[in-house]
Amino acid sequence: MKTGLILEGGAMRGLFSAGVTDVFMENGIDFDGLIGVSAGAAFGCNYKSRQPGRTIRYNINYSKDPRYCSFRSLIKTGDLYGADFCYRELPEKLDIFDNDAFETNPMEFHVVCTDVNTGKGVYKKFEVSDNNFYEWIRASASMPLASKIVHVDGYSLLDGGIADSIPLKHFESIGFSKNVVILTQPEGYVKKKNPLMPIMKIALRKYPNAVQAMADRHLNYNAALEYVRERESSGNAFIIRPEIPLNIGKIEHDQDKMRRVYEYGRLVGERELERVIEFLNK
Repeated sequence: MKTGLILEGGAMRGLFSAGVTDVFMENGIDFDGLIGVSAGAAFGCNYKSRQPGRTIRYNINYSKDPRYCSFRSLIKTGDLYGADFCYRELPEKLDIFDNDAFETNPMEFHVVCTDVNTGKGVYKKFEVSDNNFYEWIRASASMPLASKIVHVDGYSLLDGGIADSIPLKHFESIGFSKNVVILTQPEGYVKKKNPLMPIMKIALRKYPNAVQAMADRHLNYNAALEYVRERESSGNAFIIRPEIPLNIGKIEHDQDKMRRVYEYGRLVGERELERVIEFLNK
């Protein structure tokens, strides 16, 4: 029976998940596979590289660097989060990503993106952390209107959350039958229709299937939440979620807010640690 860890996105809400997963890593909890969406992919790769603390460290250290995330970057490059800085200079020079640890860790690592031509999810497994890997991570976290479409391996891709925000069904379909799911919204959250849809329709008018996927995203997200609850009730999934709204922006430069969300994630991770170990060892 393969165990899986599923990380939804949510931009800076992903710091909550980083806090939880750092506690897991520090306590030697291993999974057979991890699948991340958007920030869940960008931050979750540090689990496979066995680098607790890296996510919060670089987010704090570069939170006010315009090369990392700024409207200046959006205007100059078309990407709110600077592609060259975030996916090349940062992991290669400034806060080095441990490629050797990533590649020797037997845990599978999967990324979810959205194909803008079909509006469907694309699921990619990685065993090495090369330039191709970083492009897929970037694609998974490329929010509509805030990022350019990423062209890689013959695909045209945007944020994985458009098509599949919580890929529990997918992970089960490929053999991961016992899963821990980390959500970034509290119980009772209901996603509403995106108020920016009129702008989306104009910006992505060449990609009608992507526009339709974004129009339906709230319906699919809420259905995914219901499925998560069903699997939790049946004992096939263990769900970790914040008890309260995290109150942090998708774009965030306030270091105190970042620390607060991360430390809250650690608190929840420590509180749930024994129950997670018990669940995985059943």
